[in-house]
Amino acid sequence: MIDGYGRTIDYVRISVTDRCNLRCVYCMPEEGVCSISHEEILRFGEIERVCQILAENGIQKIKLTGGEPLVRRRLPELAAALKQIPGIKSLTITTNGVLLEEMYDALAEAGVDSVTISLDTLDASVYRQLTRRDEIEAVRRGLRTAIQKGRMQIKINCVPVLGIEEQKLLEVAELAKNHNVHVRFIEMMPIGMGTQFAFVKEDALKHALEEAFGIFTPCGDVAGNGPCHYFAVPGFQGRIGFISAVSHKFCSECNRIRLTSEGFLKTCLQYDNGVELKTILRGGGTDEDLRRAIGQALAEKPKGHSFEKKTEFTDREHRGMSQIGG
Repeated sequence: MIDGYGRTIDYVRISVTDRCNLRCVYCMPEEGVCSISHEEILRFGEIERVCQILAENGIQKIKLTGGEPLVRRRLPELAAALKQIPGIKSLTITTNGVLLEEMYDALAEAGVDSVTISLDTLDASVYRQLTRRDEIEAVRRGLRTAIQKGRMQIKINCVPVLGIEEQKLLEVAELAKNHNVHVRFIEMMPIGMGTQFAFVKEDALKHALEEAFGIFTPCGDVAGNGPCHYFAVPGFQGRIGFISAVSHKFCSECNRIRLTSEGFLKTCLQYDNGVELKTILRGGGTDEDLRRAIGQALAEKPKGHSFEKKTEFTDREHRGMSQIGG
């Protein structure tokens, strides 16, 4: 799968639901979003069909996201089916960790290779402030289970929110010191409610982390599906990484597309470019119809985002991250 700018697309992020059991301030309003009806969400068989076609045309890596993917019933069954598709080399999942303890073994047995836990703080009061929920202990149990059982690679995604004490970020980073866990710091994406928050630049955060832990040495020993660049840190078992779409733009290396829970194939996070696949799936379309639609979407994939610009675009994405799939 090659897009109009010669980039090889081998990675798809699939949202299995727009629902979530948290209400993070940069993702959802306190009352939540208007949930899509169950009938409008892609069925597991429809997701499998799309993934089979994508795999036949070069997709090798799948990440399951949400909302919160673990609230989707029978998710391990979907994971197991996707992992068996010829050509799929990696199946990963991103979760907030609230339900991870109870679902960990089922996910591992389904063949999930890596679990990424979204965790911005380990402090209970700050966690409550950011997520509007008291679930930090459930997340801690899920993380502890994942570390102790060690059946899947563990990554932590931390979105630094301006105003949160620097020490709270250091505590998250130390998870990579004390355990074989990779901690990635992600710049706030100006998408949906994220536009209301100033982002913490990678360079400033890296400087603060180096002052606390020592010099960061670039390394390439961590396999990943996306644009994260990793560093080895003295005395750390895991690695520290950065995903910095705003200050360190990586569009020229983009290898991904996204499938929303409603069946819209997105080719760029910032824009609403893409193609509606659900109408083809449910309208009697053939596999060739799906291939043609996917190919057209790839041909029109934008060259890059413009997060660094404040101007408004008529084709800017207006859905929130919980609706897109992160």
